[in-house]
Amino acid sequence: MTHPTLILLCKRPAPGYGKQRLAKAIGQDLACQVAEALLSSALEDVLSWPGVVVIAPADVKDREWVKQLVQQQNVNHDRIKVLPQITGSLGLRINALDRTLRHSGFDELIFIGSDAPDITQVNLNEIKELFKNVNVVLKPTIDGGVSIMANNQPWPDLSQLAWSTAQFKTDLTALCQHYGLSIAHLETGFDVDECEDLKRIVHQLAQDQRPARRTLVELAKKIIQIKTSKQKIISHSENNYA
Repeated sequence: MTHPTLILLCKRPAPGYGKQRLAKAIGQDLACQVAEALLSSALEDVLSWPGVVVIAPADVKDREWVKQLVQQQNVNHDRIKVLPQITGSLGLRINALDRTLRHSGFDELIFIGSDAPDITQVNLNEIKELFKNVNVVLKPTIDGGVSIMANNQPWPDLSQLAWSTAQFKTDLTALCQHYGLSIAHLETGFDVDECEDLKRIVHQLAQDQRPARRTLVELAKKIIQIKTSKQKIISHSENNYA
């Protein structure tokens, strides 16, 4: 049985690049550590996928970095492709990847990012089954976005969508329906953008035994403990001067 092609859109973690809402709460260095742990979790998923995998870094200069990441893994490198994203909005970039992959003969596509550690192989396998009856499968997130965008027909023009808003899932659903695409939704999950999401990591992934997830959970616990300790010190100091 053939499997859909799994596409990971990612950024190379670096302090000051990505996860800026999180960085405002915990600092650039810790936010970068979270980004690295999230990327490791996403790689854990894509490298265990039995079908073709496409890793799409945000910057063409990171092509070699991705290749080095893959070479460090004990996997079949032949089924893993590196396809950097073009410049422009996220919608333009996904549309471009969609066109390129379809031109190469890949018809069933699953797009994921690196910031939704609750994605499971069960989710991905469910998409394969849902594709028998629908054109688009989305995994909503609690903040109104989506963590999985899967399609077996070309995406409509995504360039005018307002990404990273509480209305995104609703707007994307409406756009697909406008173009006659049938849609199914997976169970709602979460992605990691804010400090509160670290608590979700600890709670939601408490029983997840995937190695990269265990590392992510321990990092989240450490950061929560650091923030709690700092808050206690600040509170104690304020009480002393009250």
